[in-house]
Amino acid sequence: MHAPQSPRPLTANVIDRIDAVSAGDWDACAGPDNPFLRHAFLKALEDSGSVGRKTGWLPQHLALADESGVLQAAAPMYVKGHSQGEYIFDHGWADAYERAGGQYYPKLQVAVPFTPVPGPRLLTRGGDADVRQALIGALRSVAEQSQLSSLHVTFCTEEEAALLREAGFLHRIGVQYHFDNPGYGSFDDFLGALSSRKRKSIRKEREATKAYGLTIRALSGTEIERKHWDAFFAFYMDTGNRKWGRPYLTRRFFDLLGSTMPENVVLMFAEKDGEPVAGALNLKGTDCLYGRNWGCLDEFKFLHFELCYYQAIDYAIAHGLKRVEAGAQGEHKIQRGYLPVATHSAHWIAERSFKAAVADFLERERRVIQQEIAGLAEFSPFRKADC
Repeated sequence: MHAPQSPRPLTANVIDRIDAVSAGDWDACAGPDNPFLRHAFLKALEDSGSVGRKTGWLPQHLALADESGVLQAAAPMYVKGHSQGEYIFDHGWADAYERAGGQYYPKLQVAVPFTPVPGPRLLTRGGDADVRQALIGALRSVAEQSQLSSLHVTFCTEEEAALLREAGFLHRIGVQYHFDNPGYGSFDDFLGALSSRKRKSIRKEREATKAYGLTIRALSGTEIERKHWDAFFAFYMDTGNRKWGRPYLTRRFFDLLGSTMPENVVLMFAEKDGEPVAGALNLKGTDCLYGRNWGCLDEFKFLHFELCYYQAIDYAIAHGLKRVEAGAQGEHKIQRGYLPVATHSAHWIAERSFKAAVADFLERERRVIQQEIAGLAEFSPFRKADC
């Protein structure tokens, strides 16, 4: 189909596998900053069987090409048969829609599966504004022609949310906790920016972890061997089985991640007497370290904070990264230097009366979350500036 609102001829196609476009073309649209948007990451999810028809994440990526066939814009999109692995919760919407006699699933989801990492979802070569508008128009066309209940663009940028709102999507906000690095020279510099009580608390937690006699290393690139992935997968499965009941990622996914994106992987690894006991997986972007999965096979108090938060801050400072994003949820992160920030998503609802009901809910929810973010900021561990 032709992309609407385009100043030049663009053809929109829905593709059922990321390999239908070249890695070079896709990455030229995605840009270098966010590793989760890379062709290699999305391909690893598909090739490993972590996404697909059987898992309820059917790839239906949207691609816009010019007259010469060169990809100019794209959106990672999936047909979803459930609401698992999204971290923007719409189970209540699904229940209400189906109680009213509708069929909420399947739905369309523009997202990175299992990844609550904010970033662009409207991927355009060179950031062309007109092409991005064409991509939004194509998304709407696909949603309308699909006869599905809804299309959800989750963890998009604030700018994208505003553009999608102008196109008739509903805007939703959430909250995450991120560490900002203003240019600390060391972890001690970070501690020095905290109030005395919070500084002492973090030191106490780190000392308690050291008392276990653990060896903790940040592994990346070729330092990560198959044995490390074997151990980490055991950690991942243990955490998944205890918390969610169904871990999303297959063992092969981690092998593919390590072989195709080694420069982006940072694995915080803990050993006791030479035996692996815990690990935390991070991906590194241009200026940010993204915390993703963690697991531990024994009880070590404060080790979760050490591997997921303090080691990540340490690494970001040492490598000059501007931020650490430690994943979804967790007010306990505030006292460890991770402050609340808003996240954004946009939602297209087909049925008018249901859209009106969701819009009313989101308006009330936004006010509550904005107040929550402002209130949580008051618990910042950082020293107040002198008046």
